[in-house]
Amino acid sequence: MVARRMVTRAIRTHWPSARGMLTVGLGYCTPYLGIFREEADRSLAFMPARQGVIHWPTARPGRSALVEDDMLPLADAAVDRLLIVHALEVSNDAQALLREAWRVLAAGGKVLAVVPNRRGLWAQRDTTPFGQGRPYSARQLTELMRQCSFTPVSWSQALWVPPVRRSLVLGSAIAWERTGSALGLPFAGVHLVEATKQVYKPAAIRRERAIEIFRPVLAPNPAAREADMPVRRVEG
Repeated sequence: MVARRMVTRAIRTHWPSARGMLTVGLGYCTPYLGIFREEADRSLAFMPARQGVIHWPTARPGRSALVEDDMLPLADAAVDRLLIVHALEVSNDAQALLREAWRVLAAGGKVLAVVPNRRGLWAQRDTTPFGQGRPYSARQLTELMRQCSFTPVSWSQALWVPPVRRSLVLGSAIAWERTGSALGLPFAGVHLVEATKQVYKPAAIRRERAIEIFRPVLAPNPAAREADMPVRRVEG
């Protein structure tokens, strides 16, 4: 509950409002997606097949579905806000997941990924919510986003409070968050990266085609040049 509350505060800082937008969560994002349910035009929760699916919202008509994370049942450019939680670190192909996110995100839309920090304490404990899968450093996450045609525009961190089940520590979670954020301490539990979609994706060039394009046409031929040179006679 403490982790949920701290991460939710960080998500709200990035997205103060989603009013009138189609908001989609990918991964196990229902603990955080609920903050947008009442204001968004529509909220949907997509859970990868390997994780399983739960009914969400609990006492209302279901808005969750079991999906393949690289084959989302959405049209191109349909989503305004895409929240990714507990997905990148456990995906078999993170690039394929982000390429699919690029496809369904509208021009001007934004993606917000919450990913375990490689240097954080929460990634070192298997019993924590962020102790599974592969954690990322800030550099690795930036490179992954750029490889998939996203431009990171905003960064933050959360969960400086240690993953210790003691009431004294958990009760001072807000103080831990404020201190860690103010001092820029490197051991936060999660990275939050907000990115926009690059509308014009660079076209990939096959290696064979690149060799054909850049092969020199007018290459110098020293042998032919020597054959055309006049022969000088030396009189003795």
